[in-house]
Amino acid sequence: MSHAIITLPLLITLVVMALAFDFLNGLHDAANSIATVVSTRLLTPVQAVLFAAVFNFAAYRTFGLKVAETVGKGIINKDVVTPQVIFGALVGAMVWNIITWWRGIPSSSSHALIGGLLGAGLSHAGPKAIVWAGVTKTTTAIVLSPVLGLVLSMALMLITAWLFVRTSAAGAESIFKRLHLLSAAAYSVGHGANDAQKTMGIIAVLLYSQGLGGHGFHVPGWVVLSCYTAIGLGTLSGGWKIIETMGSRITKLDQHSGFCASAGGSIMLFAASAFGIPVSTTHTITGCVVGVGAAQRASAVRWGVAQRIMVAWLITIPASAAVGALFYWLAGVV
Repeated sequence: MSHAIITLPLLITLVVMALAFDFLNGLHDAANSIATVVSTRLLTPVQAVLFAAVFNFAAYRTFGLKVAETVGKGIINKDVVTPQVIFGALVGAMVWNIITWWRGIPSSSSHALIGGLLGAGLSHAGPKAIVWAGVTKTTTAIVLSPVLGLVLSMALMLITAWLFVRTSAAGAESIFKRLHLLSAAAYSVGHGANDAQKTMGIIAVLLYSQGLGGHGFHVPGWVVLSCYTAIGLGTLSGGWKIIETMGSRITKLDQHSGFCASAGGSIMLFAASAFGIPVSTTHTITGCVVGVGAAQRASAVRWGVAQRIMVAWLITIPASAAVGALFYWLAGVV
């Protein structure tokens, strides 16, 4: 492996950029963790953001680093990665995140990062740069995570409705408030475990490209801690435009449906993190929200809103890949 060695200030700048992306990820994806508890008025917006930030950070040491390893060496061959590739990938992802955040579109920070990495990696080394097994696993999850989330949340709605059929409305509301808070906490832990690890993988492969990875690719402890801190701080900043879309525009949620949506989402995220699959937390919770709406009646879901979100999903990877390739090229020119 040949290293394109850069100066220490430039290396620090790229690490800070990666942490800035992680912060933006937390801001952009705060809605994933708190949309259900805010829209059902279980927590105030400020309480909900603090709640999500705490549990995002609680993922520290709870899970392994399989997702970080997938992003760091399972999307682009780690031996062709250069600082210029990392720069293009990060800028491509951040530009797309800002555009979609501004428009209130719950697109995927995860797939924006992967798109940026693919665009910059292809520009640098051509098709040989791609690790097809990792890309296939990730792109398959684009389709499966919202579909499985939809089915799982719909099943939870039907099962819990049957279990509590003889419970009074007031009793059921009290029970589901507590369960909803618990499931929202679990979802926030899953969000921190899956999303923060993507940035860990980017920083780790950057260090590896500079010969700073020790005997091979690994994620240092300070990288783990700093990434969880950055995503937690980003979540504290909130993402109110997207919260409105996720929490009320797709379907109307109550404590029962809010619990089922966040419980279904947390199960999906825990499973994906255990298998090292960098899924989209946005796609997952959207599928779950659609599922709980459809479980009540098909007309409860605003399918036009869901359709616009799906279009954003489809163009996220190619759009961020194009921006990533552009900024890879610009970095070379400058």
